Amino acid sequence: MRIRIVDTFTDRPFTGNPAGVVVLDSGTVPEDGRLQRIAAEVNLSETAFTHPLPPGGEADWALRWFTPATEVDMCGHATLATAHVLHTTGAASGTVRFSARCGILTATAHPDGAITLDFPTAPLTPEPVPAGLAAALGAEPLSVHDTGPHIGDLVVELSDEETVRALSPDLAVLAEASRRGVVVTAAAADPSLGYDFVSRGFFPRIGIDEDPVTGSAHTALAPFWAARFGRTELTGLQASARSGLVRTTLRGDRTLLTGGAVTVIDGELLTGP
Repeated sequence: MRIRIVDTFTDRPFTGNPAGVVVLDSGTVPEDGRLQRIAAEVNLSETAFTHPLPPGGEADWALRWFTPATEVDMCGHATLATAHVLHTTGAASGTVRFSARCGILTATAHPDGAITLDFPTAPLTPEPVPAGLAAALGAEPLSVHDTGPHIGDLVVELSDEETVRALSPDLAVLAEASRRGVVVTAAAADPSLGYDFVSRGFFPRIGIDEDPVTGSAHTALAPFWAARFGRTELTGLQASARSGLVRTTLRGDRTLLTGGAVTVIDGELLTGP
């Protein structure tokens, strides 16, 4: 079983968000427990497992994502990593259609190596600030929004970019604050640097203290900031230690996420099935 590690939402190795990618034959898909154990061994925020589907259907490949602790409904960066592997190995070309828990997703490769994902836009529902959230973050939220069933995050607006970058939150409290994680965000301090807003994502509930770059969260950040800026095309910087840029285009109930990817490790799992 071949496993590749791909850095995503970047064009340079050792930055962006790394994901594991395992391309399987349709007749050799391991049982769920083994997929989870492999993801735990890879020990990245997500490992993607994909295999081809019969021709003529609504999708070309089946796709699932596992954190070290659990399977998730939606993952942007591991989808980008999977599409990158399929294109760079010649297993796919043009637009790839994936069948996943959250529906049909597409990934389109561009001549410069970037890939655009077509994901469902997350519904945003304003919520009161949960008790204890401000203390856990060490910052006072300006607003809080729920992101719906497939994502399950809280998007928390903070006062400025410096506050987002300086956070050192209480992860034990954040683990109880939402179904998946807490995404903090603020407008960019200097948009001339090439991004319109910043974010950070904390997901201790699913085994990820801080995710380097969370593609799926940008399906909520895109409509959130589009409403404030009055523009449908924006660029987000996820200000983790590794950092990464996500170019977003809001198209109603769909959000396009564009970024680069680099394969950094190509190896083989040596144990049996």
